[in-house]
Amino acid sequence: MADQDHTLLSVEEMAHAFEDDTGPVDLSPYSVEDWLTLAVFWGMALCIFLQFFTRYALNNSLAWTEEIAANCLVVVVFLGAAMCVRMCRHIAVDLLYNFMSRPVRRRFETAVDIISIGFFAYMTWLMWRYIGIVGNERMVTVDLPRGIVFYTVFVAFVLMLLRGVQNFIKDMRGEKTCRENAADHGATGV
Repeated sequence: MADQDHTLLSVEEMAHAFEDDTGPVDLSPYSVEDWLTLAVFWGMALCIFLQFFTRYALNNSLAWTEEIAANCLVVVVFLGAAMCVRMCRHIAVDLLYNFMSRPVRRRFETAVDIISIGFFAYMTWLMWRYIGIVGNERMVTVDLPRGIVFYTVFVAFVLMLLRGVQNFIKDMRGEKTCRENAADHGATGV
C-alpha cells in the first residue's frame, strides 16, 4: 500500500473543522444574471424531481414536467453564458498569449474583444428575427407561448453583448484583462 500524503485526523478534529470563522459573506461578485440563473436552475430541479417522483413513485408521470425542465435548461445555459462573459470564464486557448510580447498580446486581445462583440451583436439580431417568426407558437404540453423561452435567450444575448462591451471598455482603460488574470493565476483561460 502506498504512503498516504495526508495526516489522519481524529474524530474530535474533524468535528471542529467546520467551526472556523470564515468572516462575512461577500455577495458583491454576483449580478442580476447570476440570481436569475439560480432561480431558474432550482425551478428546473423541482420539475425534474416532480417528474421522477410522479413517474417512479406514483406510476403516473406528469407530462408537462419534461417540457418545462427542458426549457429551463435552455434558459440556464444562455443566462449562464452571460455570466461567463462577465466573469471571463469562457473556454479559451491562450497558449499563444504566453509567447507574445505584451504590446502584441494587447492588440490580439482587442481583436478578440471586437470579434466577440460582433458575434454577440449578430446573435442578438438573429434571435430577434427568430422571435418574430416563431415567438407566438405554443408549448406542446402547457398552454404557454414558447416566446417566453425565446425572449429569455434574447435577453441573455443582449446581456452577453453588454458584458462584452463592458470587458472591452475595461481593456481599453488598461485595467486587467481576462487573459492577464488567467496568466497571473496560472489558469488556462477557463
